[in-house]
Amino acid sequence: MKTAIKLVLIYFVMQILAALLVMPFTMLYSYAVNGTIDDTSTAALAPSMLLGFVGMGAYLWRKGYLKGDKRIWSPVSVAYLGWSAVIGLATIFLIDFVMSKLSFLPDWMGATFDVLQSGWLGIICISVLGPVLEEMLFRGAITKVLLQKYSPVKAIILSALIFGIFHINPAQVVGAVLSGVLFAWLYYKTGSLVPGILIHILNNSLSVFLSLHYPDVEYTSDLLGEPTYWICLAVAVALLAVSYKVMNAYRSPDSNTLKV
Repeated sequence: MKTAIKLVLIYFVMQILAALLVMPFTMLYSYAVNGTIDDTSTAALAPSMLLGFVGMGAYLWRKGYLKGDKRIWSPVSVAYLGWSAVIGLATIFLIDFVMSKLSFLPDWMGATFDVLQSGWLGIICISVLGPVLEEMLFRGAITKVLLQKYSPVKAIILSALIFGIFHINPAQVVGAVLSGVLFAWLYYKTGSLVPGILIHILNNSLSVFLSLHYPDVEYTSDLLGEPTYWICLAVAVALLAVSYKVMNAYRSPDSNTLKV
């Protein structure tokens, strides 16, 4: 558990250091182009995030979390990735339903995400690079460490809770915990980061797409309307049950994974 907390703290330190390194260059660029440094913090957001990702990824690699295990970057199989997409979409839809019932939770990061989504680098950071780095950190390092110390169920739950708290933003914490359970379970079953990365990118990309193209829509129910939404919700529940049953039967040839 100490290692998990340490890794999260290192991630935040990396982001702070990255911001400090990027800020002077952003100030110079902003002044040269606009003749002012008023928007420096906004302009520095995406580059500093990118640099923080690179720094954290390099740290995880250097410390051996991301190497020495041939399974970690394995796609498992085409069929498994297909089922991963199915269970991912079903989970995304169901989490959206849960979050629609928790709409009272404040969104502390709304303005930050709007800034990031205003440029291509920020969109890439949210949609692709963030998911990859978070899977490397939370599954490739933290979940791996927890599985070595605790039972699979306890390790998965702890990993999901840490993942949720990591997001800090109340409007994201619950959804992150729920998706964290799926991501940690996928890593436990396969030893691979690829299925989780696929779903994570899918989730974040859909979020960015909807935010940019339907800025006034808060939840899927607002977009689909009744009765379409309730039909889709029932389908999502069925798909989740079927895909879980199929995927839970998977047993990695190189591990001692059990059905959970």
